[in-house]
Amino acid sequence: MIETLMAPDVLARFAFVGFLLCCSGFFSGSETALTAASRARMHAAERDGDKRAVLVTKLLNSRERLLGGILLGNNFVNILATSIMTATLLEVVGAAGMVYATVITTALILIFAEVLPKTYAISQPDKMATKVALPISWVVKLLAPIVTVVQIIVNATLRVFGVDSEASAWSAADEIRGAVDLHHQEGGVAKRARDQIIGVLELGELTVEEVMIHRKNLYMVDVNAAPDVIMKEVLSSGHTRLPVYDGDQDNVIGILHVKDILKHLSRGGADTSSLNIKRLAREAWFVPETTSVVRQLRAFQQKREHFALVVDEYGALMGVITLEDILEEIVGDIQDEYDEQIEGLERQKDGGVIVMGEIAIRDVNRTMDWGLPDEEAVSLAGLVIHEARTIPDEGQTFSFYGYRFEILERERNQIKRLRVTKTFEPDQRSGQPI
Repeated sequence: MIETLMAPDVLARFAFVGFLLCCSGFFSGSETALTAASRARMHAAERDGDKRAVLVTKLLNSRERLLGGILLGNNFVNILATSIMTATLLEVVGAAGMVYATVITTALILIFAEVLPKTYAISQPDKMATKVALPISWVVKLLAPIVTVVQIIVNATLRVFGVDSEASAWSAADEIRGAVDLHHQEGGVAKRARDQIIGVLELGELTVEEVMIHRKNLYMVDVNAAPDVIMKEVLSSGHTRLPVYDGDQDNVIGILHVKDILKHLSRGGADTSSLNIKRLAREAWFVPETTSVVRQLRAFQQKREHFALVVDEYGALMGVITLEDILEEIVGDIQDEYDEQIEGLERQKDGGVIVMGEIAIRDVNRTMDWGLPDEEAVSLAGLVIHEARTIPDEGQTFSFYGYRFEILERERNQIKRLRVTKTFEPDQRSGQPI
């Protein structure tokens, strides 16, 4: 038996099996390296003139052909190695050779053709990806006809089961958002930086309705009021621009700028009785509530304005959108010496929060690092009413999306104050009180 094993032809077969295992390890490591390689770093290297990075990018852009070629080559060499090993051991030791071949080949493929190369590749995927890009590109081109046939069969089979192989569930923004969240949880990205990055990504998904100052929180000036009264209102507001209305607050006739008042007073000797608010008011700029925040930001830049009035589809005043409101969605709250600390949000020792119903869901999520949905409602009160399908009474408690909502105060049909606590309980969206 030993003499048979040491025969030149047998040793040559074992050597060929070793070569095939090396090829298998190459395919396995290449697959891991290329699929784990960073497209962003490859793009940067490509811009720096790295030709190997260009090859990697081309391979990643045709991911189906890449994986098809690698898997086809890998399976071919594995099956060939197993067949040669089985035939050789059957010839040397008889029927038991099948068992020996199965055990030995499995161990060799598992250790040296799968675990070892993949472990190495995952430790430095970018470096290995650039090294294997050229030979892998040759293999992909060589096996392209066979891979194309395989892809047709696979896609046809998936369509039978209603699976669209071309559909992509994640966008580039989702990928970035997921990566930033992961690094934040691991401590690599600070919460403020995480919020700013995600704020930029989500800016294109927002409308002015979601970031505007609601009309109930506006300081407005009645054009028919006495000049002294108007001056007191302007000074007490802490704002430089105020909407001016005539009779009805929906009838906005212009925007009063504090600088225009100062210029008038400087020329008139500080005589407030001569103020003509209608003449001083600038033309009001109205925008629909459905305008995207990005579009409104560009409009602010083009018109060199910082202030616009938001109206609904019927022309009724909904609120005000400012350049500062949009920037705060990226950099967080911006306060100057005239801003008051935002009230209406009180943290509790149990990790919950007592909030006013008008507080925006996005503000609560950013402050508490929560994940309350804001697709169907802008404010917390709106979210509760939408999910409960009713206007709840004081004392009622609801639970949905893993949060508990207790109604603390209600005024007419408006939820004024509520307590929100994260419960981690299964979603309950029936709208029934607990």
